[in-house]
Amino acid sequence: MYFEGMIKLKGNVFMKKKLFVTFGIFLILIITSFIGFSFAGGITTKKHVRPSDYKIGISFNKAIVSDKPMLVLFYADWCGYCLKFMPKFAIINTLYSTRYSIVMIDVEDPAYKGLVDSVMLTGFPTVMIIDPKYDNRQIVNPATYQDISNMSNELDRYLRIRKLLDKAPTK
Repeated sequence: MYFEGMIKLKGNVFMKKKLFVTFGIFLILIITSFIGFSFAGGITTKKHVRPSDYKIGISFNKAIVSDKPMLVLFYADWCGYCLKFMPKFAIINTLYSTRYSIVMIDVEDPAYKGLVDSVMLTGFPTVMIIDPKYDNRQIVNPATYQDISNMSNELDRYLRIRKLLDKAPTK
């Protein structure tokens, strides 16, 4: 009987240690998951739920009087593709805001109805280079939207062409 009590006592101590170790491992997993989620931006950054939450660029009215060509993003707040494209457009803004006037146009904003109608959009998002200096409008190929380097090549190409136009003699 004495030995049976010892076995039960050792079994309870062993179970308590096992439970304590299991709880410790579980707690460590929770803490590391929380830290990883925070560093990934899940908790510390603002969640963008619409493209208009990004607040990228300047107004169209400021851009139209600028000497730079405009890089205009036509988007709709309900458009999932537009929202998915926004982080890449934010990178483009960082890379090109000194060479282009970056503008975001909500296609449902009544203030831009005339502009939206005149460019005859067929889908969203649409990125367009508008250069008032040369009365030029050029749609950036949507196939380049997912690859920053391809899109950069297109934007750089337009800037090279614009420099050639600037150097050309006027009649």
